[in-house]
Amino acid sequence: MTPAVNKALPEFEAVATSGVKFTPQAFQGRTVVLYFYPKDATPGCTTEAMQFRDRHKDFVKAGAVVFGVSRDNMNSHEKFKSNLELPFELIADTEEKLCHMFGVVKNKIMYGKKVKGIERSTFLIDPQGVLRAEWRGIKVAGHVDEVLKAVKLLKKAA
Repeated sequence: MTPAVNKALPEFEAVATSGVKFTPQAFQGRTVVLYFYPKDATPGCTTEAMQFRDRHKDFVKAGAVVFGVSRDNMNSHEKFKSNLELPFELIADTEEKLCHMFGVVKNKIMYGKKVKGIERSTFLIDPQGVLRAEWRGIKVAGHVDEVLKAVKLLKKAA
C-alpha cells in the first residue's frame, strides 16, 4: 500500500546503519524526514547528503529525525556515512521494499539505456505517523531548506 498524504503510514520495518531498526511506531512522537536517493557516493547524492548533514542540527532542534534511503547495501552505507561524517542513519533497502511502497522506483534513461532507478524523493511524517508532505523528482539545490521549512511549520502547528 502506497502511503498517501494525510494518512497514517502502513506498518513496515527497515534496517538502518548503526543497527537501528526503523518502524513508524519506533519513532512515534517525533517528526521523521525520509529521503530517498539513487546511489551512495555519486555526485548529486553526496551533495544532498552533505546538505542534510550541514542542516542536521536545525532538523533536530525542530524535533525531526532524518533517514536517508537507497538500494545500496549496509557496507556501502556505512562507508558513505563514515566518509561524509553523516550524523543520521541510512536505510539499506536492498530488496526495494520501501522504494516500491513509496512509489519511487522509476524507469530512467541512462547513457541511452532504459534502467530502473530511484527517483529522488522526500517524505515528511508527523509525530503521529501520518504522512504530511512529499516531494518527488526533486532537484538537490534548495531542497533541504524547503524540507526544513516544512518541518518547522509542522512543529508550529502541533
